[in-house]
Amino acid sequence: MVFHPAQDADPQESAEWRDALAAVLAQAGPERVRQIMDMLSATARQPAIGWQPQRGTPYVNSIPPEAQPPFPGDLAIEERLASLMRWNALAMVMRANQAYGELGGHIASYASAADLFEVGFNHFFRADDLVFYQAHSAPGVYARAFLEGRLGADDLAHYRQEITARQRGVQGLCSYPHPWLMPDFWQFPTGSMGIGPISSIYHARFMRYLQHRGLQATAGRTVWGVFGDGEMDEPESMSALTLAAREQLDNLVWVVNCNLQRLDGPVRGNGRIVDELEALFAGAGWRVIKLVWGSDWDGLFARDAGGAIAEAFSHTVDGQFQTFAAKDGRYNREHFFNQNEALRALAQGLTDEQIDRLKRGGHDLVKIHAAYHAALHTSGRPTVILAQTKKGYGMGEAGQGRMTTHQQKKLDRADLVAFRNRFALPLTDDEAAGLQFIKPADDSPEMRYLHARRQALGGPVPARRSPHLPLALPEPARYADFALNAAGKEMSTTMAFVRMLANLLKDPVLGPRIVPIVADEARTFGMANLFKTIGIYASTGQHYEPEDIGSVLSYREAQDGQILEEGISEAGAISSWVSAATSHSVHGLPMLPFYIYYSMFGFQRIGDLIWAAADQRARGFLLGATAGRTTLGGEGLQHQDGHSLPMAAAVPNCKVYDPASAAEFAVILDDGMRRMLQQGEDCFYYVTLMNENQPQPSLAPERHADVIRGLYRRQAAPADAPAVRLLGSGTLMAEVEAAARLLQDDWQVAAELWRVTSYSELEREAKAAQRQHRLHPGQPAPASHLSTCLPGHVPIVATSDYIRAWPQLIAPYLQAPMTVLGTDGFGRSDTRAALRRFFEVDRHHIVLAALTALADHGALDRGLCMQAIERYALKDDGMPPWQA
Repeated sequence: MVFHPAQDADPQESAEWRDALAAVLAQAGPERVRQIMDMLSATARQPAIGWQPQRGTPYVNSIPPEAQPPFPGDLAIEERLASLMRWNALAMVMRANQAYGELGGHIASYASAADLFEVGFNHFFRADDLVFYQAHSAPGVYARAFLEGRLGADDLAHYRQEITARQRGVQGLCSYPHPWLMPDFWQFPTGSMGIGPISSIYHARFMRYLQHRGLQATAGRTVWGVFGDGEMDEPESMSALTLAAREQLDNLVWVVNCNLQRLDGPVRGNGRIVDELEALFAGAGWRVIKLVWGSDWDGLFARDAGGAIAEAFSHTVDGQFQTFAAKDGRYNREHFFNQNEALRALAQGLTDEQIDRLKRGGHDLVKIHAAYHAALHTSGRPTVILAQTKKGYGMGEAGQGRMTTHQQKKLDRADLVAFRNRFALPLTDDEAAGLQFIKPADDSPEMRYLHARRQALGGPVPARRSPHLPLALPEPARYADFALNAAGKEMSTTMAFVRMLANLLKDPVLGPRIVPIVADEARTFGMANLFKTIGIYASTGQHYEPEDIGSVLSYREAQDGQILEEGISEAGAISSWVSAATSHSVHGLPMLPFYIYYSMFGFQRIGDLIWAAADQRARGFLLGATAGRTTLGGEGLQHQDGHSLPMAAAVPNCKVYDPASAAEFAVILDDGMRRMLQQGEDCFYYVTLMNENQPQPSLAPERHADVIRGLYRRQAAPADAPAVRLLGSGTLMAEVEAAARLLQDDWQVAAELWRVTSYSELEREAKAAQRQHRLHPGQPAPASHLSTCLPGHVPIVATSDYIRAWPQLIAPYLQAPMTVLGTDGFGRSDTRAALRRFFEVDRHHIVLAALTALADHGALDRGLCMQAIERYALKDDGMPPWQA
């Protein structure tokens, strides 16, 4: 509740309290005032009084002028450099859209953030820091790299023309930060809103994890995030704020560019986003630094003894602030300073042009430096700087503060000349209209200063470094012999994975590099035995006696714990996985993360984060446990996964496998570790695991290569002349094998049995062979593994616990007719047997599908199909399972 003097029941007593507090401040200083206020607030919050503090602080800067450190740089040169960056970024976008109107790009976002970036580049962003860049400001980052000599004019001329650039032998510049597309430049993809904020938090936490486990000294390194105020509405942006405060991540600094505008209009037209974010971040435990007004306002505030400016700001909403940004000095005088006599008097000595040039805090290099300096000297908690700017700053009537600013791609000649004049750029009118790039001579003061500042901070940023540091890996026999030579022993593939993981953790070289990650499901997956042996990471250790301390599976937290237990947050867990999976490039330290989760809660729930992982060339294992639609008895619709495999297969550098046995998983695990940790391949693996105990076959060494390629023959037909080929995978392999026996015993049909470990790997290889044949008509058609294994026209029946789209990936590359059985539709709560009968993927439906395929092929009488329906009681209730 805001205090209003008019409602004061005893003004004299109130004045005495204020005077007493002022006396304490004068005599004992602000620390003593804070102590007294803490004591009084503790009393006032007692239930009998029920006082709550007012949320937020006045709409002014958190750092007063007298607390600002001296600016350490050459202010004039830095302002000239910022102006050059603004121009080159604008010219780059406009050139692209003059040549090809559909290319797009953004001018206004970087125009608002240029000073925020420049202070960072000149004074704070060290070469070993991690910096997450506001995606729409990418042109400005390219503009700086151009002046640094890291990009050429030809590169800038091919902004958003990566394919065309490659054909012309130059570097094309991608639209937003994309490490996959510019692997030596960008570190983190931030183009999808909300991904950068949550990723930055978990990267900062992972740096502490490395430090506490003794793997790398990360003290002194900072994670910076420059994000937009509109982006803060994304759930991912806010979802881990409390973790950052709880972990005391004072190595984390966010700069939120509060230009008050999103794509279509104000972020908060009828409110104030700065106030809202201040309350959110402060409530989460962050230090909040408000950077609202520039140095030009300091004199006005100093003369404003009655607080008229702060009072006026208290009832000015963002929609009006945007209008003030779009209008000139005369309008601002009439509609802001002429609100009352006190404001009018403060503005009397200012011309309209001076009012127009009053800067917001995010455009004042001195104020920005003070905020960044304070953030780096904050101990025990993360910091957010809420920097108010103008979207399209300097674009004048063509774009500054306009509703259409975000989509602005072009300026006319007069606007370009006005921009040139606004920033005193060394261009003639014709050069400005011609969008000529500006690069001062190498020996100019600006260029010498720019290079000296980056040299002092350790080198250029952004820059992605990925040294190839192969790790020695154990042979599979050392950690997976029980699976490779299982000889019918019964277990689930989840159980097999946990056992292999426990063995790998004992390896002296690889073991310390393994990062097990769970989202509160370790006990479900049988991993509780790891709690005691390797511990759960906790930055402050364990300050309580767990309830189960006497158990061999007791819950043990430790500062050097190895497991990352993220609680009920799939977004948090995958962000931790990405932090570990990109450690090879971010820290020069290859790690091997295993994130195991309910497969339903992976690509479906956090697919955007997984695509971001692919973009930044992550290496590691994602393990979809309780895999398949019918393996998870009793759970139902939102837990039974039938579609993660085709979703994962859409990610180009994700290798997707659905193993049916522990031995197959062991081979895939070994292959993945060697590709990622020894060969340095930028790929990652999605592998399904089942919770159903089944007899596990051994796997001969000569089958290992075929497991990786995606397909191998499990059983030849009795007469080695198959009438039909049965393909099975994952959780339903046992049903396919049972169907093969029924076909032989009940119908005297010889079936050849194949195990498919990856339809996507088969499809990718077959697709490549088809392309090779198409583009090289004079050469013999290359044979794919699929065509070699499944030649001719023998009917094929493929059964999967996933939707039919998964096996159908290979259908275009086969000569034979292919029938696919899958689990399209919503899940159900019931037993495994009932679910498989309902989705028509059990052994009896497989037999019927095989008989039908043979009848369609003319190989047997169709009457046998009706006999099978009667024999196995396969009734049609009129409703396909995918519609039920």
